[in-house]
Amino acid sequence: MNILILGAGGREHTLAWKLKQSEKLKQLFVAPGNAGTQEIAMNLPIKPTDFGAIKEAVLEHDIHMVVVGPEDPLVHGIADFFASDPDLKYIPVIGPEKKGAALEGSKDFAKRFMNRHGIPTAAYQSFTAEMLQEGFNFLGTLKPPYVLKADGLAAGKGVVILQDLDEARAELSRMLLDSKFGEASTTVVIEEFLSGIELSCFVLTDGENFKVLPTAKDYKRIGEGDTGLNTGGMGAISPVPFADESFMNKVKDRIILPTIQGLKKDKIPYKGFIFIGLIKVGDDPFVIEYNVRLGDPETEVVLPRLKNDLVELFQAVADGKLDSVELEIDPRSATTVMTVSGGYPGSYEKGKDISGLESIKDSVVFHAGTANKNGSVVTNGGRVIAVTSLAENFREALKKSYENVERIKFDGMYYRKDLGFDL
Repeated sequence: MNILILGAGGREHTLAWKLKQSEKLKQLFVAPGNAGTQEIAMNLPIKPTDFGAIKEAVLEHDIHMVVVGPEDPLVHGIADFFASDPDLKYIPVIGPEKKGAALEGSKDFAKRFMNRHGIPTAAYQSFTAEMLQEGFNFLGTLKPPYVLKADGLAAGKGVVILQDLDEARAELSRMLLDSKFGEASTTVVIEEFLSGIELSCFVLTDGENFKVLPTAKDYKRIGEGDTGLNTGGMGAISPVPFADESFMNKVKDRIILPTIQGLKKDKIPYKGFIFIGLIKVGDDPFVIEYNVRLGDPETEVVLPRLKNDLVELFQAVADGKLDSVELEIDPRSATTVMTVSGGYPGSYEKGKDISGLESIKDSVVFHAGTANKNGSVVTNGGRVIAVTSLAENFREALKKSYENVERIKFDGMYYRKDLGFDL
């Protein structure tokens, strides 16, 4: 089978690494990919949202399945594009249609979906520019901190949490009147702040059946002790020690089952991943957000613990036969440490030479933001290289990851040295 992965980050390199282990795979393509995917697949210089170019590549390379990494192509309707094209409609896309992708594409849609189906989440209201005064009034009814979320996609940067009421009102004005996040903040969701510890839960569904993948916890802030600006993710740990059987039963009964049943009730066809961002408040789970694809860097710790053949798993999703598959999970812990460019998540330089990759021992290297320049691997993004290790517990796995991260060098390289501090 020939498979095309869309995307260019650590998630896509991990998917490629895992698919490559299958005997059912014939050829693997990644669009546009990075220096890591280039070593194990054929990179195609195509943007994941250029549907016309993707169609040409799919037909030219006799692609039998498309696996969508990032959210943009899903929110823009790549699954619908394939389903409605006579040349492409027989090729399965692992990822939901546009209607289902709205769970990530619109915070307001997701909140309404949760309320409709009784899924526990923070209390909220949505506001547009015409409703600014009502927004100010609603903020006045809440206790700090105040949570403001751009409704649309804002590359993971559309959430603002503030302690001061006047600052929160000023921020709401910036988002609605000054288009701080562009079209994404035409509508702003204001919600109550939930205090607890966060984790990610990943579900794979064929629309009828579902499988719950290992839990993971990622670390979003740039600074140690979870301080500073939000990033795309500085590292991750799987499984999450506090997500015991009793807690996960609550997650399944109160959140996963009502989500799958809600999609069916709302007649939203869904084949692919549902990433549920959870917060544990006391002993109870609440949904912070839905994503409609795998997370990054969580993929780098979840897939290495999956023993199943990923091609077989995706084929079962495409065929609606996911109930016939038993998940096999490695009981060991996995950790990944992300190295980032100096200045990230602000402005940073690209094109810095990366050395030491060949000296990594007993860990797996996943490329996030890299490129190949005249035979050398160079930086090509804010998040650059993730180093994943497996061990009996997360502390041992972290020790291994950190030892190997120290072998990697590039100008301005930074990584957090305190992952797992809150576990």
